[in-house]
Amino acid sequence: MTPRIGKHPETPRRFTRRKEVFTLGPHPTPGVPRAAPRTQSESHTMNIPTAPGFPPPAAPGAIGARLSVMMFLQFFLWGAWYVTMGPYMASLSIDAKLIGWAYTVGPIAAIISPFFLGMIADRFFATERVLAAMHILGGAILCAAPAAAGVSSEAFIGVVFAHMLCYMPTLGLTNTLSFHNMTNPQRQFPMIRVWGTIGWIAANWVISQLKFDTSPNMFYVAGGSGILLGVYSFSLPHTPPPAKGKAFSAKDALGLEALAMLKSRAFAVFMLCSFLICIPLAAYYSFAGEYVGASGFTKIAQTMSFGQISEIGFMLIMPLFFARLGVKWMLIVGMSAWVLRYGLFAGAADEQVKWMVLAGVILHGICYDFFFVTGQIYVDQKSNPAIRGQAQGFLVLVTQGLGLGIGAQVMGRVASANTTEGVRDWGTIWVIPCAFAAVVLVIFFLAFSEKKKPDLTA
Repeated sequence: MTPRIGKHPETPRRFTRRKEVFTLGPHPTPGVPRAAPRTQSESHTMNIPTAPGFPPPAAPGAIGARLSVMMFLQFFLWGAWYVTMGPYMASLSIDAKLIGWAYTVGPIAAIISPFFLGMIADRFFATERVLAAMHILGGAILCAAPAAAGVSSEAFIGVVFAHMLCYMPTLGLTNTLSFHNMTNPQRQFPMIRVWGTIGWIAANWVISQLKFDTSPNMFYVAGGSGILLGVYSFSLPHTPPPAKGKAFSAKDALGLEALAMLKSRAFAVFMLCSFLICIPLAAYYSFAGEYVGASGFTKIAQTMSFGQISEIGFMLIMPLFFARLGVKWMLIVGMSAWVLRYGLFAGAADEQVKWMVLAGVILHGICYDFFFVTGQIYVDQKSNPAIRGQAQGFLVLVTQGLGLGIGAQVMGRVASANTTEGVRDWGTIWVIPCAFAAVVLVIFFLAFSEKKKPDLTA
């Protein structure tokens, strides 16, 4: 039992070792892209003296509500502009290549953020203070996005990049702060994290109800919520820097120690296909919002939120599928959903068949949960405890960083090449990622073979 502050220094208390892990965000789902390496408690414990004046982590209760508010605002901020940035840029007649660049800066920031976290945030400053500073600065920067768009497209993208450099590290910081203040992260964290997805959905609905789907006002809503979260962060429980006194390692930050796992043919095939499938995935994040608007949906953000709603639903039933399908078929179902989604988008293009477009959006739940979440569980079960956190970091680097970054560039060029006098050839634009995803699916089906099935129900 954890003693209260002020007990005799010799009184034993529970000490929790830490390990690094990664989490993917809401979509990025906007599924998302998703986050930087953070720490999560292990089950190994030992008794050590409690230092006078050093409080043990607080147990959730009232604090659980405070952490839920933090998560809600964290993803409300992201969801308020990320989904509709593409339609906003298209309304300004900005070239599709530049829209691709606007959706590339997030993955670049995701690659950079582990270095910031490892060298500075995790070693020198309390987590809640870094979180506050980054959100206040990032929120103020985002409020400048409309003014930058009036100067040039490049200036606008520069502001978005500056904001993402502030925002991406906070994805990991919120996880660190949550884990530090929980008594049983495995049970408690999902109940906290779900409020992030709810926050994303709420932001989409707010933007659509205010009719800001293609308005610069979306950036004021998002930036204002970021500043609010920054101020709120000062009230969060004190969380000391988790890596204070430890040397920084670039190999640890990027998860490069996990490269040895590529000696396993199954793991190498999984990583290669995860990288390749994220290239066509970028088409959804970059251009689905614009396509939804072009198909006759006036409330773009609200329509796109059905993807996150389905994500919650499929997450609840995933354990049933795990038991029946196993890792290979779970991943195949996830990849197949991407092929089907883009096929529906392409088939709906000529006649603007709304139900097909909406069905493609709703498929996001299967696309994200069955592939990304299954992939995280597979990596966790495949790796040994010593490098488990680094293995998750390597997965995020390959998918959310390299895959989505390259994909945004590729799809930006595809969309630009299939645009004539401002009119997109949506049928062709969606056929290309559909075919790409189908090829990756076939490669995975033929090449992936896991002799020993990971325990996905653990």
